Amino acid sequence: MSPRRRATPTTEPAPPAAEVVWERAEPTRRPAPAPLSREAIVRAALALADAEGLEAVSLRRVGGALGAGPMRLYGYVSTKEELLDLLVDAVYGEMAAGRAMRGDWRKVLRGLARGLRRTADAHPWFVALLGGRPHLGPNALAYLESTLGALDDAGTFGHVDAIMQAVQTVNAYVIGAIQTEAQERVAQALSGKSKSEWQAAHAPYIQRLLATGRFPALARVLRDATHPPFDVVFERGLGCVLDGIAAQQAAAKRAR
Repeated sequence: MSPRRRATPTTEPAPPAAEVVWERAEPTRRPAPAPLSREAIVRAALALADAEGLEAVSLRRVGGALGAGPMRLYGYVSTKEELLDLLVDAVYGEMAAGRAMRGDWRKVLRGLARGLRRTADAHPWFVALLGGRPHLGPNALAYLESTLGALDDAGTFGHVDAIMQAVQTVNAYVIGAIQTEAQERVAQALSGKSKSEWQAAHAPYIQRLLATGRFPALARVLRDATHPPFDVVFERGLGCVLDGIAAQQAAAKRAR
């Protein structure tokens, strides 16, 4: 009789690692030298970004703030891009927790615009991460879901394309407005001069150009424009955007 062959145990392939950081399991927690979690890493990164800007956020700096080397962080976050994704999603969590999204469509979109501007004021670095690829973290998706659902409930927009167009239009306006405000603050910080001081320093040059007569429209702006503060400019611009959306919706209804 031939000897029995031992059954060779089959080794099943390990399940593939999750592609996105929000679905990837965390390593088993170790109590020493310092306990870690993605939540703790994000809190430390958020504190760094708020205090020193995005350029200060790195796995090394975050690890140092937590008393851990950067290699320990790689079990939780693989790249700086993933860390920024987590950071952005944490801010969306703050926005989603602080608002009620129901009512007239204008009220919903005003709340969206004002909330985004308040967030950019609280987290100035957030502006730099807006306007690129869509944010797909769970908090960002929940935030978008609440916005789209509220506009759908309002009953003004006949098709989901119209809802998306309205949201994208308001977002585009807000991102442009807050980027302009941020650039003004950066320019002031770099020059060390207030807006009025900067204008006074450049006034003689501007007056010489206007005296040539080649810039009549600009001359009228300097002579007649009231130059209101950012808060007033923002609200007026938002009103124009909402009026435009309303006019478009009215035209669409007439065409049906």
